[in-house]
Amino acid sequence: MKKLKGFLRGLLMALVVVAGIVFWLALPWFGLLAFAVLFGAWVALTRPGRQAGSVTQVGLSTLRQRIGASSVVVIGIAGVVAVLVAMLAMAEGYRETLRRSGSDDTAIVMRGASAAEVMSTLDHASITVIQQAPGIARDAEGRPLASPEIIVAANLPLKDGAPGEDGSVQLRGVGLQAWGVHPNVEIVEGRRFEPGRRELIAGVGAQRQFDGLAPGKQVRLGNQLWTVAGVFRSGDSYESELWGDAEVVASTYARGSTRSSVIARLTSAAAFREFKAALAGDPRLDVDADTTASYFSKQSEQMTTIIRIIGMVVGAIMGIGAVFGALNTMFATVSSRVREIATLRAIGFRGLPVVVAVMLETMLLALLGGVLGGLLAWIIFNGYTASTIAGGVGQLTFQFQVSAPVLWTGLKWALAIGFIGGLFPAVRAARLPVTDALRAA
Repeated sequence: MKKLKGFLRGLLMALVVVAGIVFWLALPWFGLLAFAVLFGAWVALTRPGRQAGSVTQVGLSTLRQRIGASSVVVIGIAGVVAVLVAMLAMAEGYRETLRRSGSDDTAIVMRGASAAEVMSTLDHASITVIQQAPGIARDAEGRPLASPEIIVAANLPLKDGAPGEDGSVQLRGVGLQAWGVHPNVEIVEGRRFEPGRRELIAGVGAQRQFDGLAPGKQVRLGNQLWTVAGVFRSGDSYESELWGDAEVVASTYARGSTRSSVIARLTSAAAFREFKAALAGDPRLDVDADTTASYFSKQSEQMTTIIRIIGMVVGAIMGIGAVFGALNTMFATVSSRVREIATLRAIGFRGLPVVVAVMLETMLLALLGGVLGGLLAWIIFNGYTASTIAGGVGQLTFQFQVSAPVLWTGLKWALAIGFIGGLFPAVRAARLPVTDALRAA
């Protein structure tokens, strides 16, 4: 019966700790600020709090004598945070690149039930109807700012790949209205392609990834030689693509007059509702319309979630190792300070200040490890360029973003590891029988 009660008590404590960790990881920054203010007030205004502060100062003053053991905690947690932050920075960079590709005042129209542009096909009659829909902005000559675009996959030699190794690149065929619909596209080398000619422009991301995309070079796409006319920058996912004349792309890949999508610039974000309703109510059409902001957000969700889950799993596995390292270190620290803790208890210090002091020491070491790991991740990975292949948007080149929210998540993980690593040694220190501890010391 006693063993069962002990087991249930331990299980209850474990559940409370897990619930507390989950709550902590979900805590926003202002929640931590409020907690820190309340804790500071407790330390400053209450007798147990002042006792906890005194014990903590004593413990910190002996850190130099325990520099080796303390370094185990700091370095272990720093490694966990560095890996976790790197993974989350990858997800953040991927999501942000796609987010910048869309806006609320541009719309994308695809065939009904199509999940992505590469899966959509619109015939010429549908394109004509879409271009006349209400809500579309017009250029200086009164023409609708609607760009029928065709998406095909092509293969090119990878710049850093093995000889003969090809990668998949997205080739986008566009017309004259594309420059008004995509105003962020800026030619940084060479010139635009000429309509009707087998020429293309390459995004800076595609140029970094694939060989032979310098202006003036020729590449083979669809069994035809294309001349690279220029290189463009747009600051979004389009930088990972090649662009050419839509008619030539369609002819090369035997697509006739069909297109994958129509991207339209609207008169305003508020005009989207009227635009969408007009298309939905036209019996000649079987299409879905969405804002480009919403479309690219949906395209990023799956990959971002996968990367974040992998990061959390890897971080959790490494975190378990860091927890055991912290446990061993803090148990050894408590054992080496048995006489000191027993003396404090004998002169009137209660168990709570001792628990808080040991926890504070561990979490301060964890905080140092978290800051170190976040700094290392920022130095190594912030701005690091990577590429991936992700469903509907093809191969995408993006940069890791070690943002403030990502660093904040890393710090919370570090403190959570420190909390778990210090909790059980702290409880053991508080439960030390004073007489036995003094006798053993």
